[in-house]
Amino acid sequence: MVGCVIADDDEVIGEGWHRRFGFAHAEVEALTVAGPRARGATAYVTLEPCCHFGKTHPCTQALIAAGIRRVVAALADPFPHISGRGFRELTAAGIEVEIGLMESEARRLNAPYLKRITTGRPWVIAKWAMTLDGKLATRSGDSRWISGPESREIVHQLRGRADAILIGRGTAAADDPLLTARPAGPRIATRIVLDSRAALDPNSQLVRTARDTPLLVAAGPEATESDRARLAAAGSEVFVCEAPDHRGRLGQLLDELGRRQMTNVLVEGGSGLLGCLFDAREIDEVHVFIAPKFCGGQAAPTPIAGAGIDRMAQALMLEDPQVKHVGPDLYLSGRIARSPNSSA
Repeated sequence: MVGCVIADDDEVIGEGWHRRFGFAHAEVEALTVAGPRARGATAYVTLEPCCHFGKTHPCTQALIAAGIRRVVAALADPFPHISGRGFRELTAAGIEVEIGLMESEARRLNAPYLKRITTGRPWVIAKWAMTLDGKLATRSGDSRWISGPESREIVHQLRGRADAILIGRGTAAADDPLLTARPAGPRIATRIVLDSRAALDPNSQLVRTARDTPLLVAAGPEATESDRARLAAAGSEVFVCEAPDHRGRLGQLLDELGRRQMTNVLVEGGSGLLGCLFDAREIDEVHVFIAPKFCGGQAAPTPIAGAGIDRMAQALMLEDPQVKHVGPDLYLSGRIARSPNSSA
């Protein structure tokens, strides 16, 4: 998430932003707008300019060639091919470099990218809809529909910005979801089902559409070769997690998604999967839709299962939670505070 502004003293002469992976970087867009006026000007950018050949040419070389006098960057890029090299290259070319302006804002903006680069795992976004008494479904498992159409429209927007959408096999069996963004968003998410035995129904919407929209089944070593082959023949990819328990397998899956450069993973349930992520402290952000309805029933599922916590002092907190009305529902969203009981 990079933006760039080029200014001649207090006059903005160029602006740009990185619109999509593989497209022109923010600095190049801004330089194109500024044209010859960029010589002697200052470039303000949210992230250290790249200095390597990837999908595009190095931004450092573009800034140098344009005659930029000063670069003011919010933070360094921890990507191994950059990681301070961009700043050193600019300095060596005689460009004045300043680092740290609005760093906290840039870190928040780029938190998903920074997490993937520094930990190797994607940013995990948990989403669920529940009744006012905290139920994901009735005691019989019926859940259509808890939230209203306005809330479901926001969910489709979330899906359209995700690299992957993750659910457990129980949710796949109970809801038979399609897990696509409708209408389509800027990204086509890989649909992922945690299914230890690779026993996903071949007639499910997920399997039937596997050749149109990517489907990855995260299986365990207990999955038979015939079941793996059946899903592969239908167009699915089967990734085998070898760890002996669910938490270990989930960690292996997140590592694999990080290796595939997936930055944002949207988790849509069920409660067992969300509980496992909660216990592992892997949830980074939540989007919750609360309908003004009551279900009751001890057997009706709640959003987060797993082991949970012993004391309320251990509860995770949202930092700067946002609450709004969406149709008849309440929509609450926010990021998990970095330390328990901390809102900062």
